[in-house]
Amino acid sequence: MSEKKRIHRSEFLRMVLGIVLLAVVVGAGYFAYQAIQPSRTAPVSITWLGHSSFLVRHGDKIIYLDPYAGEYVDKADLILVTHSHPDHYNTTKIDRIRKDGTIVIAPADVASKIGGPVKTLGPGERASFGDITVGAVEAYNYKRFRSPGNPYHPKGFGVGYLLKLGDKTIYHAGDTDFIPEMGDLKNIYLALLPTGGTFTMDNPEAVEAALAIKPRFVIPMHSRDTDPTEFKKGVESRSAEVKVILPKPGEEFKIE
Repeated sequence: MSEKKRIHRSEFLRMVLGIVLLAVVVGAGYFAYQAIQPSRTAPVSITWLGHSSFLVRHGDKIIYLDPYAGEYVDKADLILVTHSHPDHYNTTKIDRIRKDGTIVIAPADVASKIGGPVKTLGPGERASFGDITVGAVEAYNYKRFRSPGNPYHPKGFGVGYLLKLGDKTIYHAGDTDFIPEMGDLKNIYLALLPTGGTFTMDNPEAVEAALAIKPRFVIPMHSRDTDPTEFKKGVESRSAEVKVILPKPGEEFKIE
């Protein structure tokens, strides 16, 4: 090989090496930049259907929580049922919104009533479906009883759910008193808390629960004959950080 050819080859190799190194540096810079950007998540909205029933839209995914009250049109990708009391699920409505591939998560005693594949999560357990994660947490009475020693919702009977959608977590408390475990909940964006008394927390207890959980937003549910505005006043008079939303049935709330 002539000296001239060796020089040309050496220059060519240096050029190729330079291009490769530049590509590596640019690529590393791009991934470092992406790593520090805020996570991009699909848009999320929630619609109160009445009682403890909610419709959540996460991008093109449809999620129902305790499907009982309200109208049901959109087919479900995911259905969550907190417990087997009949005011928290309706088999006719579940059949209407179920499709091939719908995932149903419910306690075992609900599974036998609604049929089909049902996954059960106990407190502390969770399952992921793409960018959706569902975790179960405790929900029970310790101060509300049918008869002495017989609570309306004994521990182990039902659950609450943590629904994580991208970087936002929605907490559906189920039917429960203000229990100590609520103090362990962290980074809740939206809490759905029962406020009706008799079978669940009443307004004053739900206020204490909201202050303990410290969500960005909270929606009262299962309010029965109580006045949700009392809950709103109780929370917002004691915390400037927690915003109470009082939607009308069928009203959509967009989660930013």
